[in-house]
Amino acid sequence: MRVILLIVSMLLLTGCQSAYYSTMEKVGVHKRDILADRVDKAQDAQQDAQKQFKSALEQFSTLIKFDGGDLQKQYEQTDEQYQDCSEAAALVSERINSIEDVAEALFDEWQDELDMYTNAKLKQESTAKLRSTQRQYKQLLNTMRQAESSMAPVLDSLRDNSLYLKHNLNAQAIGALRDEFAGIERDITLLIRNMNKAISESQQFIATLKQ
Repeated sequence: MRVILLIVSMLLLTGCQSAYYSTMEKVGVHKRDILADRVDKAQDAQQDAQKQFKSALEQFSTLIKFDGGDLQKQYEQTDEQYQDCSEAAALVSERINSIEDVAEALFDEWQDELDMYTNAKLKQESTAKLRSTQRQYKQLLNTMRQAESSMAPVLDSLRDNSLYLKHNLNAQAIGALRDEFAGIERDITLLIRNMNKAISESQQFIATLKQ
């Protein structure tokens, strides 16, 4: 029963997306334009995520330097940073998924339209452009997914630290968390590097779509 419901849901979603693309094309906004816009929005989401994870690292740095004061407040700020990072990560994933959806629709349409050509030279050129765009897109998607996956270990660490601090509001807990800082800093540095690579490739891909 669950499988049937999942299939029905996917079909409904696909139908909604198809109707959306059809409606947008009627007002002059084509799948290529939508893809470029979604890649651009994914860039924004990744940039926001970078800032949020950097902010979480700064808060964690402040936490492990704690030397008297309101430890409960420190916990609340630490947990808030984790929650914000989790939301930022979810948005990045959502944006990447939306890119996949329209890209598949665009490439399917492009492929189907190749059979409509009567001019062999133009068909050959369009085919070459399709294959080139698909290769660049595949590289971009892989890079985006790699950046996306690099958020997981950071989120796990931030959640673990927040949970640990929640039930151990004392100086000993702060001491235990100090050992975690270097690992989180390393993972966030990797995350930011991966996202910068994805953002750079996104800009190149958008330029290709506009050619």
